[in-house]
Amino acid sequence: MAPAPLLPLLLLLASVQGSAGSLSPPRVPPRFNVSLDAAPELRWLAVLRHYDLNYLRSAVARIITERVPKWVHEWIVTIVEKLEFSLPKPFTDEIRGICDALNLDFADCLVINLAYEYTAFCTSIVAQDSRGHIYHGRNLDYSYGSILRNLTVDVQFIKNGQIAFTGTTFVGYVGLWTGQSPHKFTISGDERAQGWWWENLIAALFQKHIPASWLIRSTLNESEDFEEAALKLAKTPLIADVYFVIGGVSPQEGLVITRNRNGPADIWALEPLHGEWFRVETNYDHWKPAPKKDDRRTPAIKALNATGQANLSLETLFQVLSIVPVYNNNTIYTTVMSAAYPDKYMTRIRNMG
Repeated sequence: MAPAPLLPLLLLLASVQGSAGSLSPPRVPPRFNVSLDAAPELRWLAVLRHYDLNYLRSAVARIITERVPKWVHEWIVTIVEKLEFSLPKPFTDEIRGICDALNLDFADCLVINLAYEYTAFCTSIVAQDSRGHIYHGRNLDYSYGSILRNLTVDVQFIKNGQIAFTGTTFVGYVGLWTGQSPHKFTISGDERAQGWWWENLIAALFQKHIPASWLIRSTLNESEDFEEAALKLAKTPLIADVYFVIGGVSPQEGLVITRNRNGPADIWALEPLHGEWFRVETNYDHWKPAPKKDDRRTPAIKALNATGQANLSLETLFQVLSIVPVYNNNTIYTTVMSAAYPDKYMTRIRNMG
């Protein structure tokens, strides 16, 4: 029999899942190693060998056709060399290597790696249990689930023979929206819709701002601890507004950073000593009401309160992220992680039946 404190959560799960119909069991994504000691153009080739290149090419073509205005695509083709020069390495070199392997125009591969920044809906949670352990979980929601669920991978980035950091991404996409630096910190990113995405491309071109997913990956690679990571994520200029959620390894190390392109709009920290032991971020400023048509925040908060701080774990956090509508038809994957226990990093590909 489940412990009594968990009964409210189990009842909540039963009620919402029962009303949503049957849920398909989650799948374990493939896990690959990518060596940071290899030349950037070669890093992803071993991953690509496990996939049908014709399928990847058709996926790129479909997303560009349906998501990118024709005039924007044509404009990018004309200025792609200048754009490549303005964006930071090694990302553009990695994209070029993938592009060459797929026999695609570099402009198309670059557009795919930039366009995601503006159309994702996600839920991230960072929380502290009653013993001071920090847990971090996220759902990544996006359209094109029939494609992206087939391309979701966990990647261990290797440097000098050791795992430098781990992340979850899509084949062909070099940025990270979810990742862990072992024994240091965890990061997830959620879209913050502010402006048209081609305006953000102009910012990238003329102001040398970078995509949020590239900043997450470089922070995982370069920052030595939670504080350094938080500072880097808060201050680095970006091509789009975003929410960064960070978890550390020590008590109270949990933050939601609401970002404008040029800096932080708000920093929202865990305050467990005042009873605020979790933070929930979806795609809306936390100080404003969530819209009724897309309120994933309230069900997540109710589920966390039903769980209780004493019962918090990676397993119960996964359950919270499995409650409808936190989990929904657009959820591609769920990841739960704790930097203090890097071997427990877990991603599951979701598919509502």
